[in-house]
Amino acid sequence: MLVLVQDSTHWLQIEPLTSTVQGGTMFRHRTPKGSYECTVSGLRWLCERDVILKYHLRNWEPYSQLLKDMRYTQGGPLLDITMELGELEEVHLPHFVCLGTKPSLRNEMKILHVEEHGVSLEEVHEVTRFHAKILHPKSSSVSVVLNKIACWNVDVHCDVILYLAVKRSTVISRLYLLLRNSSQKEAVQDREKNQLSQGYSEFLLSSPNGSLKLNNWFALKNPLSTSINPEKIQLLPADTTPSCCQMIMGNTGVDIEMELIGDDQRTVWKSVLSKDVYSNDSHPTSLTLLGIPAEEFLQKHRAELIQGVKNPKPIADVLRSKSMIGDEEYSRITSETTEQERMRELLNAVLPKGPEVMGACLKALSEHERHLVKYLSESR
Repeated sequence: MLVLVQDSTHWLQIEPLTSTVQGGTMFRHRTPKGSYECTVSGLRWLCERDVILKYHLRNWEPYSQLLKDMRYTQGGPLLDITMELGELEEVHLPHFVCLGTKPSLRNEMKILHVEEHGVSLEEVHEVTRFHAKILHPKSSSVSVVLNKIACWNVDVHCDVILYLAVKRSTVISRLYLLLRNSSQKEAVQDREKNQLSQGYSEFLLSSPNGSLKLNNWFALKNPLSTSINPEKIQLLPADTTPSCCQMIMGNTGVDIEMELIGDDQRTVWKSVLSKDVYSNDSHPTSLTLLGIPAEEFLQKHRAELIQGVKNPKPIADVLRSKSMIGDEEYSRITSETTEQERMRELLNAVLPKGPEVMGACLKALSEHERHLVKYLSESR
């Protein structure tokens, strides 16, 4: 019987070791007995003894026609998981479906296994807000899939990504609305990779406060833009590369205020990108301490920061005010009962988001925890 349960907080979040294999990123973890969550992919697992697992994202394209023939569609990323040591008791695969508005959708979920001899479907044992649980998994490529007919207008969890460049006195940006825990992020990054070498930067903006309906259209508004083309963006299925809206602003010295409005005229998302973040004069990526880039500092001193920061809330307040963390992430940080767990949640939210957000985090730490940051920067 499939069970919908409340998510728990007992997962120890850990950073993966990464390497590049055939142009893609391979994640690797070695863990003792316990319950873990990868801070990058969102994959969770439970083991009773030491294990070594590695996994990477697989391209859905070779299986797109097969899924259509089976009348299923993507419900999450396709992860190729291999065990180098030991066995897992449980794996919890990330998905993007919002079950709160329609709990019966959990009955339309299946686990797709892709192996050398073919594909198979497995029943989902248990579902939480962002994960689907399977027991005693074997090495294979696995993902959550959904009955295609049942999910045409389903509520889903989303992310918003902005690519932006300042060209002379003009700000040019492209905004994407995409499904969380899907292959769409990789598709967008692949589309935009050539632009990054031409002065564009990637910004992972705050997520919508609630779920949005798949296939619906949303109007992008920016009061200072001179052009938005097209004026509306559609939230497309996971097997489709997301569309984007291009915004042009003639003034580079102002904050960029954005909102998405549904056909019912309800604002479903609002965010502000500070001029201090995107302007060349004060870009957070330039922030270094004694020659250490922000990303290296936060990664290297992660454990000391978790134990040493006396009050993470002001840092979270700064990042929230700049729309660098969303309301949901902020709530997870402030709802923790100890300062150590608050700081752990803060770093878990910041580290996957890239140099802009990490630079802003380090700047806030330097202002609010000056003595600790000075001590760590001098102790390398």
